[in-house]
Amino acid sequence: MEREDGHLHELDRSCLSEESFNEVLGIERKRTARSKRPFILMLLNIADFPNDNNGGYTLRKKFVSFLKSSIRDTDTIGWYLDDKVIGIIYTEIGDGSTKIASDIIIGRAREGISNCVGAEKANSIRISLFYYPEESGDSSDKSSPDPVLYPDIAQRNSRKKTSLFIKRAIDIVGSISILILFLPIMIAISLLIHFTSEGPVLFRQERIGRFGKRFDFLKFRSMYSNNDPTIHKQYVSELINCGDADKPPNSGEKKRVFKITNDPRVTPIGAFLRRTSLDELPQFLNVLRGDMSLVGPRPPIPYELDCYDLWHRRRILEMKPGITGLWQVYGRSRTTFNEMVRLDIRYTSEWSLWLDIKLLFRTPWVVVTGKGAY
Repeated sequence: MEREDGHLHELDRSCLSEESFNEVLGIERKRTARSKRPFILMLLNIADFPNDNNGGYTLRKKFVSFLKSSIRDTDTIGWYLDDKVIGIIYTEIGDGSTKIASDIIIGRAREGISNCVGAEKANSIRISLFYYPEESGDSSDKSSPDPVLYPDIAQRNSRKKTSLFIKRAIDIVGSISILILFLPIMIAISLLIHFTSEGPVLFRQERIGRFGKRFDFLKFRSMYSNNDPTIHKQYVSELINCGDADKPPNSGEKKRVFKITNDPRVTPIGAFLRRTSLDELPQFLNVLRGDMSLVGPRPPIPYELDCYDLWHRRRILEMKPGITGLWQVYGRSRTTFNEMVRLDIRYTSEWSLWLDIKLLFRTPWVVVTGKGAY
């Protein structure tokens, strides 16, 4: 919009600004994580709507006034994309009624807009709906967050563009340096694995990265080949469902850890590699390829995400997964699952280059002492 006559400032004030609206959207996601009641985001693209000095402003003002009068006091209207896309957040949608609510919202919106500005101009407005959580709509894939619902994260990252560029540069230089430095050890480990058990030297597993991006996660193989993953799936499900509990109900374990102890699937060489974290050396290739960072939350397996509560998914949204991080340094396998998630969320919320540097310098001591490693 042009802003020469002062009237358009008035139109802007009638809606939340892009930055404010997107911040409210982030708050609503957190509220939904607590209440478990979905919300619907409606976006109205008015880029092709009349905008001139011959009634364009008056028509837009009439249109915005109609939108404001058509929503509840608990709903929020604002600029999702400044001057181009208006967003409306319909909050507190009842369980199981998201589809019904969306049909009602779309129907009323199209009819009301047509009555407000006329059928011809109404056709120039593109309307789309998005659901949070995403699986409350047509999608059931928890691992693929829709970026449309997270513009506040994009805003924050754009403000940190230079710092994120430096973080990536550190990732590239650091991963190349480690791979060169540990090349003789990696060759020796490869030979040990090859001659002591059947199967490939490298273990590849699909993991979930930032915003649900899937990638092949690399480790030195520490288990016998063709083992049954059921034991780990059951363990992960129980661990996540235990939340903050130190141990699962009716369990004889003294303290819950984030890895299976005395796992019969692990080879003797694999047990040593795990205790020393040497099995993770191939992950520096993931860092070099850009799938991971040196510092960040650990990437989950897809079936782990199936057990996640809504707030748990925040750990995979803002930053790339990493080899080390707050959990690996200060918690590792000694924490509960919820404590691990809180540490990851704390990392993404408080991230800075200085925090990365501190964690990178503390990681070698944690690896050498082996605290919490299994």
